[in-house]
Amino acid sequence: MKIIYVYDALCGWCYGFSSTIYDFHEKYKNEIAFEVISGGMITGDRIGPIGEVAGYISWAYKNVEDATNVKFGNDFLNITLKNGKAVFTSIPSAIALSIFIKHQSTNCIYFANRLQKAIYYDGSEPNDYNHYGKIAEEFGLKGVEFIEEMHNEAAIQSIKADFKLSKDLGVSGFPTVFLETNGVYHKMAEGYVNLNTLENNYLKIKNQLK
Repeated sequence: MKIIYVYDALCGWCYGFSSTIYDFHEKYKNEIAFEVISGGMITGDRIGPIGEVAGYISWAYKNVEDATNVKFGNDFLNITLKNGKAVFTSIPSAIALSIFIKHQSTNCIYFANRLQKAIYYDGSEPNDYNHYGKIAEEFGLKGVEFIEEMHNEAAIQSIKADFKLSKDLGVSGFPTVFLETNGVYHKMAEGYVNLNTLENNYLKIKNQLK
């Protein structure tokens, strides 16, 4: 059995969900494995300057804050968002997660959450590879080597596999959480839910599988 968390580092509702999945992970990490899959929300022709979606984000983030109690940072709102030039793309963050999992798979929830905090609180630009190296260093990895790995072709192929799995699972929005057992994926949550709901869904499915 395994928890499969399908998310995107640029998904605001995933950022709001970060405390829920963190608390759930802390409670159950000793009894079940966790895996994080990047869904590829902003790829292809959707990639572009954040200014193109700034109008939407400027009010939508408040809905996330109200529903989840997470806070978007001043550096994101008043620097990155207002400047509008940062490239909005899911590719680098997905690559970073893929590389990190090769080194520390058991810390994938922590790293995924840290990527989102870097973007939506610290105001890091999604296409700035240097900040991924700095985050890797927080987890005891060597930043320069981490960035070099991010440019390897193998890393690109890895995220394509993640994006394909997300599509094959029928994921149409983020976050989505599954309980996987023997190759069968049981959906635990689709969209933001609180910890109580996520836990109840997990226990209900688990009991049904006995």
